[in-house]
Amino acid sequence: MKVKDFDFELPEELIAQEPMEPRDESRLMVINKTEDKIEDKIFKEIIDYFEPGDTLVRNNTKVIPARLFGHKEKTGGKVEVLLLNQVKLDQWETLVRANGNVKIGTRIVFGNEELVAEVKEMTDFGGRVVEFEYDGVFEEILDQLGNMPLPPYITKELDDADKYQTVYAKKRGAAAAPTAGLHFTDNLLAQIKDKGVNIVDVTLHVGLGTFRPVKVDTIEEHDMHSEYYEISKEAAQVINETKKRGNKVFSVGTTSTRTLETVADENGKVKASKGWTDIFIYPGYEFKLVDALITNFHLPQSTLVMLVSAFAGKDLTMRAYQQAVEEEYRFYSFGDGMLII
Repeated sequence: MKVKDFDFELPEELIAQEPMEPRDESRLMVINKTEDKIEDKIFKEIIDYFEPGDTLVRNNTKVIPARLFGHKEKTGGKVEVLLLNQVKLDQWETLVRANGNVKIGTRIVFGNEELVAEVKEMTDFGGRVVEFEYDGVFEEILDQLGNMPLPPYITKELDDADKYQTVYAKKRGAAAAPTAGLHFTDNLLAQIKDKGVNIVDVTLHVGLGTFRPVKVDTIEEHDMHSEYYEISKEAAQVINETKKRGNKVFSVGTTSTRTLETVADENGKVKASKGWTDIFIYPGYEFKLVDALITNFHLPQSTLVMLVSAFAGKDLTMRAYQQAVEEEYRFYSFGDGMLII
């Protein structure tokens, strides 16, 4: 299957630069797979599509200030470091951008030497494993020196970093937000719960696997990068009971979906687990667990568009995207939402 089959023209002015206020006033495109129908709604109207006993699964990862700007200790050359995954205590898998090569042994200084990183390994995706040296608490130093890792297509500076966090963000570790969840407000979640819908959390720390560009010609050649996930015993039990009684599991975003499909067995049953997933979902994949998908409008030729196409069908997905462009939906991280049922 060709990557170019998932391309589409997107006018730059449709790329949202800031979130809607309030969040649940963004637009919502509803795709009904069975009826082959597309409807235009407001996001807060999503509550109408839940039935008592359904379960909403969301990703409670929290974005860390993962972008660090420093300089090489020896030459003073500028270096930008993006934290991806914590490999072990004080060692992180990173992406590094600099003028010139950043070799093993290179030492990078941040701030007034409150934080120093030494390159320990090169990775197979062109990144680096670095080990940090510091006095004090790493998270506190990172909060002081780090920057919110906004995607490059967002050129407007945020006046509040929390705008790039879900209202239920809890577990620190993501290099990017699970953006489908940005539409939810505390009030909307309370209304959904009052309707008799279960709300459970899973964790997938969004990293390179989610936003890494596809640089091959055919989908099957692309290798997903591993990302860390967790699902608790309590969450697994609620999900299993939901499926057993015939209710639906609504997944908030591609990251929750990839987590659920990673942990589900062939019968759609899940159990508590944690680990690393590199699952790549594209057309032809048979979903084992997820009944409804809440997502955003994604980049052309991305693995996220491919996952949505696997769930809704490629033709219906690309038709929906074309309609979204024509009707001037807002795209990407701070853009409008989509519900596929």
